Amino acid sequence: MEGANVTVVTKFILVGLSDLPEVRFPLFLLFSLIYLATLAGNIIILIAIGTDVRLHSPMYFFLSNLSLLDILCPTVTVPKMLDMFLWENKEISFAGCVMQLYFFIDVVGTEILLLAVMAYDRYVAICHPLKYMVIMNKRLCAQLAAGTWITGFLNSLLHTSFTFTLSFCGPNKVNQYFCDISPVAALSCSSTYASEMELLIVAGVLGSSAFVITLVSYIYIVFAILRMGSAKGRHKAFSTCASHLTVVGLFYGTTIFTYVRPSSSYLPNEDRIVSMLYGIITPMLNPMIYSLRNKEVKRALRRVISQKIHSQE
Repeated sequence: MEGANVTVVTKFILVGLSDLPEVRFPLFLLFSLIYLATLAGNIIILIAIGTDVRLHSPMYFFLSNLSLLDILCPTVTVPKMLDMFLWENKEISFAGCVMQLYFFIDVVGTEILLLAVMAYDRYVAICHPLKYMVIMNKRLCAQLAAGTWITGFLNSLLHTSFTFTLSFCGPNKVNQYFCDISPVAALSCSSTYASEMELLIVAGVLGSSAFVITLVSYIYIVFAILRMGSAKGRHKAFSTCASHLTVVGLFYGTTIFTYVRPSSSYLPNEDRIVSMLYGIITPMLNPMIYSLRNKEVKRALRRVISQKIHSQE
């Protein structure tokens, strides 16, 4: 069977988060609330940016892309998780596992690159404010956004192809609450060397490149802030940067821990917690950290709500 592309497994069994009956319903309620809060927060951001022309700028254009990704990311995994809590249906078809893995890696990879683009956007805005609109013109913004989505698509296609050209002869129990690369590859009855090397090289290059761009951008931003004459302006800028870097650090740290290492070193319990941080918790926090604390977004939301109220009178 070694090296042969023979697939005997026709479905997988997801382990989930817990088998204890007494915690299933509380976990169902908890993750339902988190998912609904994620959807509501990011949809509100999209509506505010889409309906207010004053928010049609490069920064908010990238924020709208981030909100869309933060809707898609938990949508790939949470509905199946809720199904497991409510009905104890832990089965997922082979094709369903392929699709879940593909879309999850696609969204996560795209978001990693988008965060780097957003860091560069802030670098230009703070370090070169007079040239900002010239440098970050509509064409460049569209190219950067399209580049992140296309690269995320190709990156995921590569990882998914390498993972599912492995042979699966049983067992079929995925030690995770969704189909991810390492727990699925761990079930293969053929050599995973090529798959592991591909993951390490591609994920390492993309992840480290995005991290370096983000880090260098924020180093320049910090030096620019330190040169500001106003103490109030420095405090506001530092507060914003600290919030952004918290989410960036959490997202990069957890994804690098998950993907830039051999599948053979997969740690089921630790990886379930880590994957929840970047796959479920971060998408819920992003609207609050990136947008809902922003005065311009708050004003736009108040105008949207006010218009809705007046239209119903």
